[in-house]
Amino acid sequence: MSIHQQIQDIRPKSDTALAIGTFDGVHVGHQSLFKQLLQEAFRSDLRTMVLTFRNHPRSILDPTSEVQYIMPWEERERCIKSLGIDTVVPLEFTPKIARLRAHDFVANLVSDLRMRLLVAGPDFALGHNREGDIAALKKWGGDMGFRVSVANLEILGDRTASSRGIRNMISEGDVESATQMLGRFPTLTGLVVRGDRRGRELGFPTANIASEQGILVPCNGIYATWIILDGKRYPSATSIGVRPTFGSGARSVETFILNFDSEIYGEEATLQFVSRLREELAFPTVDALVQQMHLDVEKAKEVLRKCDA
Repeated sequence: MSIHQQIQDIRPKSDTALAIGTFDGVHVGHQSLFKQLLQEAFRSDLRTMVLTFRNHPRSILDPTSEVQYIMPWEERERCIKSLGIDTVVPLEFTPKIARLRAHDFVANLVSDLRMRLLVAGPDFALGHNREGDIAALKKWGGDMGFRVSVANLEILGDRTASSRGIRNMISEGDVESATQMLGRFPTLTGLVVRGDRRGRELGFPTANIASEQGILVPCNGIYATWIILDGKRYPSATSIGVRPTFGSGARSVETFILNFDSEIYGEEATLQFVSRLREELAFPTVDALVQQMHLDVEKAKEVLRKCDA
């Protein structure tokens, strides 16, 4: 499907200011860009739009790559709208769009979405072979009647906020750094499903979280987490891994909720990852594992108490 086919029915009633991208994670860099979009749109009396790809372009450009997302599409859309954006326009990145020349892509935005302002980062480019870079866009803007505003990159310490960098941090278990880049805790949402009930037998009944396929899960280990159930937040300790003490099995996400004893099978739960406490280990005995689990829970309590102070 072409970009024109996907956006032709939107037909805004007034001129618009646009930002374009996948915006996975809606991190502090994205938030800064959207803030500039809102400010400049207000000054020019334009309606704000974010054109975002539901699927990462890499999934089409390199079909052999496995794309894992920081957050599901629905959460991404909610997060963008919560920042004050008038309209989020979802696009499916297709082979046809991948082959589209940048000039034609931009012409569609001007004719179908009434684009009069494009706000983008300094390294932004669109169209086939990324030929629509900032210099080209500014030139076309003069011909087509839109303006290009370049947003500054958001730098924290010595690192630039980027979705790829955040994915690497989460994959390595560095959820503290990911929190700084996201401006909030990394999360994982899924249904609570039945497990093998081994945690209950050890005195630590856990909620097994089955996350959506394609969503990035932090690396194996023990984490201090918050769990959100039915809008309420509870302190918890989460184990991600294959339970090597009992022989490696399927990878799972199991959460022990502190001071909680309710039936929650089938409910949706969201984990907020605060800190990785340790790596996953194989213990020589079950008693040694249980002893360590008590220590993990106490450490999680300490971390979350400081976090909530």
